[in-house]
Amino acid sequence: MSLPLNTILHGDAIEVLNSLPENSVDLIFADPPYNLQLEKDLWRPNMTKVDAVDDEWDQFSSFEQYDLFTKKWLRAAKRVLKDTGTIWVIGSYHNIYRVGSILQDLDYWILNDILWIKTNPMPNFRGVRFANAHETLLWAKKDKKSKYTFNHFAMKGLNNDKQMRSDWVIPICTGKERIKVNGKKAHATQKPETLLYRVISSSSKPGDVVLDPFFGSGTTGAVAKKLHRNWIGIERDEGYIKVAQERIDAIDAGEYREDVYLAGVKKTEPRVPFGMLLTKGSLRPGERLWFGEQSDIHATILANGHIQHEEMIGSIHKIAKTLKNAPCNGWTNWYYEENGERKKIDELRKVIRLEMKPESEKSQKEQS
Repeated sequence: MSLPLNTILHGDAIEVLNSLPENSVDLIFADPPYNLQLEKDLWRPNMTKVDAVDDEWDQFSSFEQYDLFTKKWLRAAKRVLKDTGTIWVIGSYHNIYRVGSILQDLDYWILNDILWIKTNPMPNFRGVRFANAHETLLWAKKDKKSKYTFNHFAMKGLNNDKQMRSDWVIPICTGKERIKVNGKKAHATQKPETLLYRVISSSSKPGDVVLDPFFGSGTTGAVAKKLHRNWIGIERDEGYIKVAQERIDAIDAGEYREDVYLAGVKKTEPRVPFGMLLTKGSLRPGERLWFGEQSDIHATILANGHIQHEEMIGSIHKIAKTLKNAPCNGWTNWYYEENGERKKIDELRKVIRLEMKPESEKSQKEQS
């Protein structure tokens, strides 16, 4: 079957996941039941009842039952995830450690645990423990050797040009963003769009397929549509489906120009080890490289892909860093000579990269 893009699928998460094509989804965001184990009503000091998560979908008879459920849906999710895809799972202390253990048991490879630190958490009204002011997101790839998408520069752009850390300070969903039906929350655990914006922006590209197996109020689909990703939602509650569909339909894609979201997306280029320039015959062992277009500083290329400057031996990056006494990219600092003219070795890398690309991309490059 073909992927039902930009559609909410009605049904059980595990059953629907198992009906989808294998290796077809680029990114999964999952907000599964937390198994909060609430036993009594919770009351504020002024004797008003807290609108806590007491829905049937969050209740399991035992940890064993919860673990079995988690194992089934994570196994089904892995089946549909592309080899280059990643999965995000959000949870609290009630469930996230069990989820993390099962992720590893299924040979997912955890990349990060992210703390969503809430600026406005619910207080602990009974005063018997610390207020729970964060939730945890686990980000994992399909297995240890899988390649995956990470838009490092996009995340820096969202963080004042500083590398984004694993502690995300974001308020919980309140005010106009909180969807209500007849004055009550449409969904007890609606996530803020800011949170999903980071998740989707960091680990997918425009046009990718983002799947949410516990779609709820549709935050994943709403943000994916704004970011020009395709999305698929799975939800068993018809009431939630209605809320989510109306929410997503109300988004005018024309207000979110595609060129804005495509601009600045760093294209991934094939990795070319310096040693490949030797095996391809672009450079030869014993040949000199010059540290700068006019510099007298030089190094000799060794047969093992390292270079030697005086007594120092190492990679093009390591020797360049030592000479410059600062981090630098060896590809743009070392020059080779051709017919008496010095040229950056990066020009040789570009030739090899072009050879490594599919024919369709080569023709586009040549035409431009």
